[in-house]
Amino acid sequence: MKQLDVKFMHPKEQINVIIGRIYKSGMTTTSGGNISIMDDNGDIWITPSGVDKGSLTVNDIICIQKDGTKIGLHKPSSEYPFHKAIYEARPEIKAIIHAHPPALVAFSIARQVPDTNIVPQAKNICGEIGFAPYGCPGSEDLGRKIANEFKNKQFKAVIMENHGVVLGGTDMMDAYQRFETLEFCCRTIVNAGRIGKINTLTDEQISKYINLFPKNIAPFMDVTYPSDERAIRTEMVKIIRRACDQGLMISTYGTVSVRWKENDFLITPRDVARWDIQPKEIVQIKNGMAEAGKTPSRSAALHHRIYQLNPHINSIITTQATNLMAHAVSHQKFDVRTIPESWIFLQDVPSIPFSMLYGDVDEVAKLFSRNRVVLVENDSVIVTGDKLLNTFDYLEVAEFSANSLVMASSIGPLQPMGDAEIDELRIAFNVK
Repeated sequence: MKQLDVKFMHPKEQINVIIGRIYKSGMTTTSGGNISIMDDNGDIWITPSGVDKGSLTVNDIICIQKDGTKIGLHKPSSEYPFHKAIYEARPEIKAIIHAHPPALVAFSIARQVPDTNIVPQAKNICGEIGFAPYGCPGSEDLGRKIANEFKNKQFKAVIMENHGVVLGGTDMMDAYQRFETLEFCCRTIVNAGRIGKINTLTDEQISKYINLFPKNIAPFMDVTYPSDERAIRTEMVKIIRRACDQGLMISTYGTVSVRWKENDFLITPRDVARWDIQPKEIVQIKNGMAEAGKTPSRSAALHHRIYQLNPHINSIITTQATNLMAHAVSHQKFDVRTIPESWIFLQDVPSIPFSMLYGDVDEVAKLFSRNRVVLVENDSVIVTGDKLLNTFDYLEVAEFSANSLVMASSIGPLQPMGDAEIDELRIAFNVK
């Protein structure tokens, strides 16, 4: 996956990378959706009309100059009028994404705005969300209605009635992360609603949770990078990108760590898009202190304590996979007694209340002495293992199992394996 660095990439390169991600992630169709960037000259770069999103190249991107001159091989997107209207209404917005991802379209059809308080970070990323009344695609009328929402309410995300969503950002990565996070929230809400009641966090709970994390961690200067440490960095980046490709992690959330020596470990950095993490950005944690010049994930203290109390654990993944989060948001039991392989790999998976995250960290860390996977209500799934590839495998198995449970809820009552079958598995596979 190509790294996106907005400081050094041309607008048409940024657009090409992001529309490729959106298409490959199943969040738009061959002909649907359009994205644009306004550069410092006031020129607007935008995807073309009628060109396959699955094979788009930088040469297909159109530039509409400030004076209205069109430069490029194709016609600009038919939705250009509302892109132009948004830029005029909100000068601080420099990038726009419009697409028809399934879950957001579901909300547009139901004419509802999603409540992003299902997980702590989403409200801050997405902000307040507007709703624009229906307008004919490509029309000046639609442009006015959308621009009014952006101008009058200061939204950065607007649901379009019976159409989809449009989002703005200070740059393309800002817009993309808002888009991806909002669709994640919608998919989670839809799936959670299929298996139970949707539970949200209060603003007070979110604020208490965010304020819990230390703003600065003591740094250490004598950093060394021997070959085994560098190998861990490379392996971590491969697994993180694989998790993003498979929808097990989104760009705004996901932590991976690997034990290095004794209780020292490597962990993902804070506020770096997960798609784009490079080996040099991984943070070394030594004696509880962070490699100088870098800021580790907010989960660093918990990961550190898990390693200290559980010598058998050598890697940890904390993430928000959609179907697992459906269980976390609905507070429904994630019952892995569905198929033998799920239980053999995961054993029973407990759920803990959100409030435990701002309680005694030891209480959470001790859970992993007897559990491989723990689900945190309205927050995440925490997966542990001996080797990073094994931990990733457990995450895959957990999400596949959760997906099966969500699907089964539409068919009939769940029929998990009984105690007799579980006891048989314990003996056959030497599970303690």
